Amino acid sequence: MDSQSLVNWHSGLCDCFESASTCCYGFWCCPCLACTVAGKYGENRCLPLCDVFAPAAFASCGIPCFVPPAVLSLRASMRGRYGIKGNLCKDILASCFCVWCSWCQMHREIKHRSKTPVVLNVHNQTIVHQPAPIVMMQPAPAPQIVMMDPNPAPPYYPPQK
Repeated sequence: MDSQSLVNWHSGLCDCFESASTCCYGFWCCPCLACTVAGKYGENRCLPLCDVFAPAAFASCGIPCFVPPAVLSLRASMRGRYGIKGNLCKDILASCFCVWCSWCQMHREIKHRSKTPVVLNVHNQTIVHQPAPIVMMQPAPAPQIVMMDPNPAPPYYPPQK
């Protein structure tokens, strides 16, 4: 894909208020959100568990010493599939320092893509017009009108012998 046809992410990395439900989901249960994103993207729902069980190596100052593999690979794949601007360095930074925001951004992107129709432009194609389908219906029978007596007679019970 050439760089002119690339688009931006639908929402920014820190656009939490784009979708408050996604933000709350990511804040209260980020592993659950990550598994949901992986599943909706077409990957195994357990893929984000690689990040949870990856060695949690942190330097003494709290800076991560590894890149979470699932969030990074899914983010890079999503950029490639949807033609989103960016590069691997930005993906690594987002994956290391804003992991929750990254999962939320990917969730918002998938939600946006699932409700946005894909428009295809067809050029230099011969379009064959087919006649419109004809729907045959039988006419409905006329409704029957039933007159009700507003003062009906009480039921007649013959005398018993």
